[in-house]
Amino acid sequence: MKILTAAYVLTMNAQNECIKNGAVLIDGDTIKAVGSLAQLTQRYPEVLIEHYPQTLLMPGLINTHCHSGLLRGTAEGLPVWDWLQQFIDPMHRVLSPDDAKIASYLCYAEALLSGTTTIVDMWRYMDGSAEAAKDLGIRAVLVPYVAEHPDHNYFETLKSNEALINRWHKHANGRIQVWVGLEHLFYAETSALTRIEKLCHDYQTGFHTHSNESQFDVQENLRRSGIRPIESLQKLGLLDVPKTLLAHCVWADAREIQILKQHAVGVAHNPISNMKLASGAAPIVEMLRQGVAVGLGTDGEKENNNLDMFEEMKTASLLAKFSNLDAAALDAWSVCQMATLTGARALGMQHEIGSLEVGKQADMIAVKIDTPRMTPLIDQGRLFNLHTNLVHAVQGQDVLMTMVAGQVVVENGHLVHADLQALIDQVNQAAPRLFERRDQWFAKQGQAINELQREKS
Repeated sequence: MKILTAAYVLTMNAQNECIKNGAVLIDGDTIKAVGSLAQLTQRYPEVLIEHYPQTLLMPGLINTHCHSGLLRGTAEGLPVWDWLQQFIDPMHRVLSPDDAKIASYLCYAEALLSGTTTIVDMWRYMDGSAEAAKDLGIRAVLVPYVAEHPDHNYFETLKSNEALINRWHKHANGRIQVWVGLEHLFYAETSALTRIEKLCHDYQTGFHTHSNESQFDVQENLRRSGIRPIESLQKLGLLDVPKTLLAHCVWADAREIQILKQHAVGVAHNPISNMKLASGAAPIVEMLRQGVAVGLGTDGEKENNNLDMFEEMKTASLLAKFSNLDAAALDAWSVCQMATLTGARALGMQHEIGSLEVGKQADMIAVKIDTPRMTPLIDQGRLFNLHTNLVHAVQGQDVLMTMVAGQVVVENGHLVHADLQALIDQVNQAAPRLFERRDQWFAKQGQAINELQREKS
């Protein structure tokens, strides 16, 4: 056992309790007590104390939607469906398992360094992602990029998804979960959607996909089926599996929000991605008012372009205020909850993570408070501002320590289990080769189109 102590412990429990000169007792991977340092040292006088001065301890952040990748800064300036066709899908056609593995190592490293302890990653060739999560120490929900349609036969399949479940689900002492994934409803035939429901029930695991991300998404679903996307998911039974998490839901209407509430569906809100791809502003304030569990997600490195959840917290608050023309919308406490306990609820993991409470996993971070961004820090009275500084001022680089399941994986701002520069070097070597292969694929497509045109003439 050991006691971690800091200037403040922000528990993010139901009362948003903040303990000055606080401490957390850890036994293995589990929190055994939370209180003031004086209380815990009196109760456990023989236990080793680890001091984190000039910091606050809080639950690790939960990134409810991400994509590993190698395209940062190279996929710009297009709305989502054009962006997918011109940048993303061609990349998937030429992606190699080694590329995918390297990408996950760097993305998980970036996440841990900036305070994320749990990440939901939808990606390819995810044996490599599982190895990265195992080695680096992050808690990961792995969701293969599945497509089951002749027009999209370059993604993962339900067969490979099931194989990944059998190899990795609940491995690394339970830190790794494998869910059933689907890129989008349009990327699957009806028979495959039925198989998704069965897989989720057979393995008692979750389901994750994108939904209602753009206006095109809704309009095309209405054209194809006569109903809206979330209504389609409901009709298919995909909201009644053990857990469903939907990314975006930007264009969910009032009826669909009621469906989300009715089926206890989690939503991953990705404000920076939604702004960058000009998708719109999701009705998050109304979803939260209705009791929908809405977590925060960065989306991928290509549509964000970083995985800093503190930046996502600030943007979520500002976007809600801007889009609702209400300066009081999505207050700082609500945003802190979305990044922690409400995010855990969106994943169905609220009994394990999301707050510093007895019996939960010891997933926590130490955030520096001796910085200009946290100054002034007022810890009592009506001007109490610790939570507002966390949301509106702190950056991921202010994270000093990251712990997952009782194991320190970032110490003094450095990875414990990997050389960050080595990971960066690997990506810098792999990315140009990936772009070259993608260019070659585009060239072949142009040649094929020209030959087809000649045959017709």
